[in-house]
Amino acid sequence: MKVIRPASGLVLGGLSALLLVALLCALMIGATGFGPGALWTNPHSEAARANWLVISQIRAPRAVLALLTGAALAASGAVMQGMFRNPLADPGLTGVSSGAALGAALVIVLGNAGTGAGLVAHWAVPAGGIAGALASTVVLYLFASRGRASSPTLIILAGVALSAFSGALTGILVFRANDTALRDLTFWTMGSLSGAAWPQIAVLLPVLLPAALIMARIAGGLNVLLLGDEDAALTGCPVERTRRLAMFCVALACGPIVSFVGVIGFVGVVVPHFVRLVSGPDHRVLLPASALLGAALLLVADTLARIIAIPSDVPVGVVTAAIGAPVFVWLLARSQQTDRLS
Repeated sequence: MKVIRPASGLVLGGLSALLLVALLCALMIGATGFGPGALWTNPHSEAARANWLVISQIRAPRAVLALLTGAALAASGAVMQGMFRNPLADPGLTGVSSGAALGAALVIVLGNAGTGAGLVAHWAVPAGGIAGALASTVVLYLFASRGRASSPTLIILAGVALSAFSGALTGILVFRANDTALRDLTFWTMGSLSGAAWPQIAVLLPVLLPAALIMARIAGGLNVLLLGDEDAALTGCPVERTRRLAMFCVALACGPIVSFVGVIGFVGVVVPHFVRLVSGPDHRVLLPASALLGAALLLVADTLARIIAIPSDVPVGVVTAAIGAPVFVWLLARSQQTDRLS
């Protein structure tokens, strides 16, 4: 039975409270400003009904999408960092994000997915994203293993090359796209949560839930991988199976996310690193804590994106880049300083 230390329970409780506050702020703050009391002061008034419509049909699905996106990216980053034993790893490092973007772009440009209706139309693009992410993962793993045990270094190097190749193919598709498809593709360059709707949530939940269950299952194995492949194998840990499951669940989590909101950087790098500084390297705590903080961070970033340039809607990727870029530079400097001291 897993035992969570009191300090770890305090971290999870504090992050849960932070997430609740961020969610309430996302629901109540926006271009149409109104306080919480506006909903129940006179609930039958025309203004109260209009406010409730804004919350239930515009802000709520966007907030839930931000919550799921932040949690998936941050937890995936924690899995990647544990698998590679590198605090600067993230899903984009292995080409998962670029592969998902390529798969979704193929569906939009060549498959004309936007002409469908209902859940069929909403399933088409994320299905392309999942297929692209899984295809990139399979190609990457086959190249890195090449008939023997996989190498984290080879996975990283091959992932960089695969990401560049997928980006080039996506760029070619952009030039072949018509005006409608081009508008759908443009948001990937910066990431955006605009246009979020409840059917998207209905698509994401059945996919993200299995990914979350796999992450919970391999948390103990990721702890053992921190010892190194040889030592982990000596303890009885199925190293290759754990690594395959880790790559699969990251692809499963990031594929549909990228196909809906685009590539949002730095969340998968910064969040797990900060959580690790507070809670330690135990992935049984690190994974849920990273998901909570990632969800809260993206909710705050999206709230800022909606209000800093009213009435315009700034892409949330711009906000996360503005926050994450200087923090990422600090992480690099801190990593170099640690290497010199050791």
